[in-house]
Amino acid sequence: MMLLSRIGRNAGVGLLALALAACGGDVAEDTTVPPASGAARTPGAEGPPPIPVMGPERNILAFGDSLFAGYGLEEGESYPARLEMALRAKGVNADIVNAGVSGDTTAAGRQRLAFTLDAQEEKPDLFILELGGNDMLRGLSPAETRANLAAMLDELKQRGIPVLLMGMRAPPNYGPDYQRDFDAIYADLAQEYSADLVPFWLESIYEQQNLFQADRIHPTEQGIEELVEATLSDVRAALPETDEG
Repeated sequence: MMLLSRIGRNAGVGLLALALAACGGDVAEDTTVPPASGAARTPGAEGPPPIPVMGPERNILAFGDSLFAGYGLEEGESYPARLEMALRAKGVNADIVNAGVSGDTTAAGRQRLAFTLDAQEEKPDLFILELGGNDMLRGLSPAETRANLAAMLDELKQRGIPVLLMGMRAPPNYGPDYQRDFDAIYADLAQEYSADLVPFWLESIYEQQNLFQADRIHPTEQGIEELVEATLSDVRAALPETDEG
């Protein structure tokens, strides 16, 4: 639902509204995200002291489209950047590489996956895969989307890299068959490849238009904060345990 590049971006606005209206379910449990990582606590302020960052560095690769790239946001306001800050504020020594590319379809992601992985100095402890929205907006076959995601999951499995799959949902105007086939992709693949899953990762904000930019496709800074709060526990749970715990 969300990630067209500047070319043809306006064509997706109406589809986004339909996609958001189609999606239901309970909002994910919130986990408070502080305004900044490592911020000093005001003397005398109430609340527990900050949790120190501890343990080995946890390398996370965030691989997606414009929702990860931070389209329309300032530097440091993207989902991966804010997620890193939130993890570190919880004591997790996280280092997140933002490999989001605006406009990417699953086919484009499949083409650049191996190169991106080979370019990393360290093998990721966790790979967050967020693609498929542009496929949906362009009306690409769910079978094609599934095949591309499966190929990426195959590559990641061969390299022994754990995956957190960020799920999407289709709008009803494509018809019940398309909606059924698209919506089933993420849960099916997560089960097949033993990947962790966020069933619909925009769940916490999709009904709140004020949390989207004027294009009604990309989240605002506050929208990103809400997404981080809603998915932080999922990311933490997907991180493999270290030898220290």
